Amino acid sequence: MWELIKENERKSWILFISMGFCLSLLGYVIGRVWFGPDGGLAGTLLALCLWFGLALLSYFKGDSILLLSSHAKEITYDIHPQLFNIVEEMKIAANLSSMPRIYMIDDPSPNAFATGRSLEKSSIAVTAGLISRLNRDELQGVIAHEMSHIINRDVLYMTFAGVMLGSIVMLSQVFLRSMWYSSGSSRRYRASSSKGGGQAQLIILIVTIAFAILAPILARIFYFALSRKREYLADASAVRLTRYPEGLACALSKISGSNTELRVANKITAPMYITNPLKRKKIKAVGLFSTHPPIEERVRILRDMMGGVNYSDYQKSFSKAKSGTPAIMPASALDDPAFISIRKPIKDSVKAQTKKQKARDIGDLMRALNKYIFLVCLCGLKIKVPPNFKKPKVSCPRCKRQIDVPLTDLKTAASVDIKPQVYIRKTKSWETFKCSCGKLLQVSPRFGGSRITCYACKRKIEIKSSN
Repeated sequence: MWELIKENERKSWILFISMGFCLSLLGYVIGRVWFGPDGGLAGTLLALCLWFGLALLSYFKGDSILLLSSHAKEITYDIHPQLFNIVEEMKIAANLSSMPRIYMIDDPSPNAFATGRSLEKSSIAVTAGLISRLNRDELQGVIAHEMSHIINRDVLYMTFAGVMLGSIVMLSQVFLRSMWYSSGSSRRYRASSSKGGGQAQLIILIVTIAFAILAPILARIFYFALSRKREYLADASAVRLTRYPEGLACALSKISGSNTELRVANKITAPMYITNPLKRKKIKAVGLFSTHPPIEERVRILRDMMGGVNYSDYQKSFSKAKSGTPAIMPASALDDPAFISIRKPIKDSVKAQTKKQKARDIGDLMRALNKYIFLVCLCGLKIKVPPNFKKPKVSCPRCKRQIDVPLTDLKTAASVDIKPQVYIRKTKSWETFKCSCGKLLQVSPRFGGSRITCYACKRKIEIKSSN
């Protein structure tokens, strides 16, 4: 697949430079309108400076900006062990040297995206709605899809293109709004026309307004076209990693079946997600303005892969679903003689839950992510203490017992004598306890191990059940 990766990089650079040219041309025509015939060069220089500055920003901080704008919060192993295990499985299957950082977005709409600037510095973000709706095989399919974007070198260039598109849209909107609300330009053009150049200046003004309207539309078409093709390639790579096409197919069906719109997504970040997060019942983007290939088509391609999960198997299914479309796989991938069979589904140990139970569990998951403390009273009541609670004790609403609150009292790891510690679980739900070093640790309902490691002092803590 090295040919495909090189082709992706080459096309991404072409797109990146084309957007820079589009931004420079937009700066030129706006400069001529704002500052007269001699302002074109100044506008171009300002646009190039903006392009270069945003390129540096997107390279070094683009992933952080995207995660911050999505309200994503990094999670640890004790918050959701199963998710960590799946990401680690796909990291090993993809032969990555570094584990991607894992983030969660507090939103009921199921979706996910990957970001980063290299294989060593990458991140995967999932929504709370995705965790609550998918079983293990389906979640593995989604994680494999996002991992494929990382190994195919998609994430850096999609971040670059997104920042460039955002700057073109921003510059265009600033110009159009200034023309609408300001009368300075009209006075300037009246003065120019009194000197005999009114017709030429009017033509320039019309061309500038037309270009300011069309530039972001054309840039968005290029951006969306790049995203659509890479979704097919990520699907093909994902099923090769999981060896189970039905998992990703079912996940896509469940995600597309949700009518809720992702609140933190926008038109710039939409192509980063596994499916279009801007779902509307009446308005759906099609054709050139679609951020993703049709879900029904992607699912049909995956479910037609009956012989195996090699790239050639995906290409056969793709050609069957989209007859007349050129092959999307390079020749080296299609000539690979290796046969990779489809595995059997994994039996999920998580019990089926009602909608009310799922909503409660996902709420507890987000509370754990937001540093809530979970206590269990002797009467059996589960108490959730917010992170800003500073009192040493809390009163149980049911039996009025006073329960000690394990407030954080973190010491330096060097001053702590690393000794074994044992924690006795009272229930199978969320519980919070304090490590000997003072660090607060969470045990989730999905935790099935016998020990955890404190992230502050590296102490191994044995977890036992009271039953």
